[in-house]
Amino acid sequence: MSRSAVFLDEMGVGPLWRLRQGAAPEPVDAVVEAPVEMEVAVAEPVAEAVEAVVEVVAEVVAEVKAEAPVAVAVAATPVVATAAPAAVPDDTAWFDDAPPPPAAKQLSDAEIAVLDWDGLTAAVAKCARCDLCKTRKGVVMGRGDRQGAWLMLASSPSRLEEREGRALPGEQGKLLDNMLKAIAVDAGSDVYITHLLKCRPLDEVGQERLPTASESAACRPYFERELALLQPRTIVTLGSMAAAGINPGEKPVRGKVRKLGHASLVATFHPEMLLQDETGQAKARAWADLCLAKSTHGD
Repeated sequence: MSRSAVFLDEMGVGPLWRLRQGAAPEPVDAVVEAPVEMEVAVAEPVAEAVEAVVEVVAEVVAEVKAEAPVAVAVAATPVVATAAPAAVPDDTAWFDDAPPPPAAKQLSDAEIAVLDWDGLTAAVAKCARCDLCKTRKGVVMGRGDRQGAWLMLASSPSRLEEREGRALPGEQGKLLDNMLKAIAVDAGSDVYITHLLKCRPLDEVGQERLPTASESAACRPYFERELALLQPRTIVTLGSMAAAGINPGEKPVRGKVRKLGHASLVATFHPEMLLQDETGQAKARAWADLCLAKSTHGD
């Protein structure tokens, strides 16, 4: 039995008979009132059932509405349209007409002579006393103990020193430290290392060259001030250019003690040359030079 038939049976309504497809209708008798009475009899219980179903559905809908979450209306935030910034015309004429920034004030020799260590470092960093400022990639100020009794002096920075911004870095510095340690000198607490020139001289094609007389003269006040602030007891020049440049006009001689003010002056080889010495002869001579400097310096 179908669900429709069961539903009608529960409501007390009999089956609804339908003609088969294709069957011929039976002739109508004189009794015409029977179908009308049956329709009325069937319609009343169906109407009651429909009303009952409607009431149940209404109750269910009311319960669902009561349990459903209350939707909170959120007011949409109005979007305020902002005006796009005005386009700036591509005009660089102002920059073309603008004067160049003023050059940093260059100190005189007398002003350099009264600088402290910090002032001297700052002055070297912005120095433009010669044309080396146009080609340098950086300056190389001295390093080490600013109250050290030993001064290690080279001529001018190398490519590596310019890149590192540090006097005698890498293998050169390690070799020098070991040389000093061999004569019982602590390179970390009693030694200052610097150059006569603070910039690296280059020729037209970018190769290293010897400094000119004017370049050496322009940088000399910085070294003189370092020397005055440091007041070393012993100066060891590293390489022939440093030995010749520290006392212009005087021919340097290895194995001899000279004087610069109150300091003893001894010449030896540059550590870079010693690193390239395959015979060991230069190292032996350098050892003799350091022993001479140590004996002159005293304890």
